[in-house]
Amino acid sequence: MDMAFVIRQRLKELGLEQRDLATAAQVTESYISQLLGRKKAPPAPHRSDIYEKIGRVLKLPEGELAKLADVERKEEFKRKLGYPPTPLYGEVRELILRKCNPGREKQIRAIFAQHPFGELERLVTEKLLHVVKEVAKKELEDENWLRLVARLSNRSYEQMRVMILEFLEADVFTLSAENCVSFMEPLIESWDVDLATFGMDIILNHRVAPGQRKKFEFVEMDANQAFTEEPGLTEFLGDPSLGGDATEEEIEFLRKLRFKAKRPSPLYYYRELQNLRDPLHFRTTMILKRSSTRSKKGLLHEQKRMQSFDPTPSPDDAATKA
Repeated sequence: MDMAFVIRQRLKELGLEQRDLATAAQVTESYISQLLGRKKAPPAPHRSDIYEKIGRVLKLPEGELAKLADVERKEEFKRKLGYPPTPLYGEVRELILRKCNPGREKQIRAIFAQHPFGELERLVTEKLLHVVKEVAKKELEDENWLRLVARLSNRSYEQMRVMILEFLEADVFTLSAENCVSFMEPLIESWDVDLATFGMDIILNHRVAPGQRKKFEFVEMDANQAFTEEPGLTEFLGDPSLGGDATEEEIEFLRKLRFKAKRPSPLYYYRELQNLRDPLHFRTTMILKRSSTRSKKGLLHEQKRMQSFDPTPSPDDAATKA
């Protein structure tokens, strides 16, 4: 049983039409029609909000449509694995190269030409796409921004939502020139790659994208190589006044922190631990629950201490005062 069949069946049972789903999901009716006609693959559940909206209208159990969509996408992915990847569209490659650091563009262009859709071209395209998708996903939740962009581009609000939903489904094998012109062109200011380490530096257009710079580093190491514990962490754990009450989970978190040039002091880890425990830094986490538990234990301890306190002065105290 696939997602389109379930939706069509529920529409028939409830006497609803496709336009009702389009209104609920805030997309165009043609988009719903293509989904139900299997002309368009269902979007990934973690990148789309339409399953929850449609599910409520169809009175389906929460998460059912998302599960069906996930199964369909996995089956389609297995089918695609049997086909060799196709090179990027010429317009897409040209736009990506145009955004490259001018000092390295000629060298990168030569590599792209010598190895069409090779490792470097796929790496660069994948990282640029990842960064732009992060921005697009955030803006999908901003109705005011969407309506503004829709007006500026002479599109409806629903059409703009559909464009972003479709872009979020694109990958390095399906990225189109339209995707690039609509999203990558305005959001990416420039990019550069270190051909020795393959580390990438991506600069966003600060006028339309939050956060102006993204860096990706690739570090090669032996699979069995163990990290050496920071001296500052060792001192922190050995000082009961600093890390004496740290839990195993918190210590594991502190051990995973990585540094390049600077070496953190025991005080740094103490402050990091306090930040980790501060409920203001988190919404709903195990750390927040643990902090709340500690607070309750502290209150109970204080109550017991106050209850056992005897305000009557001892004979020695009375003699001293006399």
